[in-house]
Amino acid sequence: MATPEKLLLVEGKTDDSVVYHIRERLSIPQFPVLVKSNIDQLLGAIYDAAKNEERTVLGIMLDANDHPDGRWQAVGYRLRKAGIALPSFPQPKGAVINSDPSTGLPRVGVWMMPNNQSAGELENFLKEMLPPNDPVWPLAQEYINGIPPDHREFQEGKTLRAQVHAWLAARKEPRQPGLAVKARDLEIGGPLCVRFTAWLRDLFGEPHS
Repeated sequence: MATPEKLLLVEGKTDDSVVYHIRERLSIPQFPVLVKSNIDQLLGAIYDAAKNEERTVLGIMLDANDHPDGRWQAVGYRLRKAGIALPSFPQPKGAVINSDPSTGLPRVGVWMMPNNQSAGELENFLKEMLPPNDPVWPLAQEYINGIPPDHREFQEGKTLRAQVHAWLAARKEPRQPGLAVKARDLEIGGPLCVRFTAWLRDLFGEPHS
């Protein structure tokens, strides 16, 4: 199988689906995505993905979770091993590093969910895609918050994830996040999604609209 010149690394299938449907709605040409099962697998794939001689662009999308500084440093360490210097701190608009073509290294971009600044994950990003002043969102929060601790099956620290999925379950046609983007239950015109889209276009060579 031929090596794709452009590649986006993501942590899971949901991340892939959300990005795919954002690009579909904005008519941004699709590019290959390498889906990993967890953060350790993603970090382990960075060096080989960056050192492939046929690669021209490498995007890396990961969750900050509770340790944004540690996650950023973990990515930077692996890129440095490949000869690519990541900025010392996350960039609010997403990092894009243009390598000297003579080095044979790709242009590299890093987006740390949700916004390159805060702790959190994909669901924090999705929350910013909810319709403004949506009346169901407070009810979804109330429902999840009202579950007694002894009966909570979701992990500690994943309350927002449960709230977002409770909101999605209350749609006319309950869907997974990516399909909710396609169905326009989730909006793509908010500031954070617009910033993320601009990062994708900067990294993968798509002009701004």
